Amino acid sequence: FPSHDMAGWSVSIAIKDQSGTLVGVVCSPTTSTLFTGTRGGGSYLNGKRLKCNNPIELDKALIATGFAYRKELRELQVRQFNDLILKIRDYRRNGSAAIDICHVAAGIVDGYYEMGLYEWDLTAAELIAKEAGAKVTVHGELVIAAGAHLHGELAKILL
Repeated sequence: FPSHDMAGWSVSIAIKDQSGTLVGVVCSPTTSTLFTGTRGGGSYLNGKRLKCNNPIELDKALIATGFAYRKELRELQVRQFNDLILKIRDYRRNGSAAIDICHVAAGIVDGYYEMGLYEWDLTAAELIAKEAGAKVTVHGELVIAAGAHLHGELAKILL
């Protein structure tokens, strides 16, 4: 797919072993940002240590999301979007699931959810977010990432 000259794309690389993801790297070349993480070693944005926002109340939360390519998932996502819009502070839409999850790690947004992600969208960013203190869970097609408190609130509504 073409990027349409938008900044919302990334390169995501992960190294896994028998215990899970060992190293994660997510790069946004158009914004010169490099997110890195190692299992047990923390996560970083351009060399600066990351920590997610926690606790954040639902009504103060800035939430990132995206929309799946598959129509049947988008129909459900519209319902989820509508269920949350009046309960949160606002939404942000970037275009790269990996960057959105890394934005949770960096505290740029407070939470994230989306359906229909692929391993290349999730694996590196999940490690980076977890190493920054975020909780990241996969429930079938749905991924939720946020600090523990907000994650629980989002899960109550989205699951």
